[in-house]
Amino acid sequence: MNRCAVIMSVRLPRVPFTRCVKCLLVLMLVFARPSPADERVWAPLANDGLRDPRGPAVKILQQPGDALFPLSPDNAGNQVRWVNALKEGQINPRASLRKPLVSEKYDKDVLLNLNGGMPVVRFPHSIHNEWLDCSNCHDHLFKKQRGASKISMFLILQGEQCGVCHGAVAFPLTECARCHSVKRADALAELEREEAAKAAVPAPPPAPTSERTSAPRKEGKGK
Repeated sequence: MNRCAVIMSVRLPRVPFTRCVKCLLVLMLVFARPSPADERVWAPLANDGLRDPRGPAVKILQQPGDALFPLSPDNAGNQVRWVNALKEGQINPRASLRKPLVSEKYDKDVLLNLNGGMPVVRFPHSIHNEWLDCSNCHDHLFKKQRGASKISMFLILQGEQCGVCHGAVAFPLTECARCHSVKRADALAELEREEAAKAAVPAPPPAPTSERTSAPRKEGKGK
């Protein structure tokens, strides 16, 4: 029997609340485990298989370990949880090299893969909109109309559609549950609520039409 089971099985006398809090704090200290050490490792530029180790770029560019180690850790891809790094203010991407750009903001989630066997995909526009402009994806990768673009895992694995970023910069395609995150029943219920909310909104009144002016009648020739 472990220590937790032994302690929980002991019948304790009734004691003042302040003493209970002290005991709780002691137990938290006893059973607290230290955070796991950050063991992330990145290949040096000279050994990454992408750059010529004899070229000048190896000496000029920042090493991945120096650039990425301070950022929020992840266990996949380039080992950085980029969304957390952005939310925590560890990075502040520029919209432009020369002047600030004002981009359109859109925060609606879109449910995808409604007819497949996997859990439904929830695509959050808000997260992607922190990094990208609408024109990065629309309309050459995806059309704006819901259901107008057929999304294919085969194309994604070939580096198209979502695969333009995921697997290259964003987390790789091995992390299925990060996208396929919604139970199918929950997704269908959410869509039904959305349709019901749309139906409850009254239709706008028809635009007023200008009164037609009748053309003057031509007088007929007298007999």
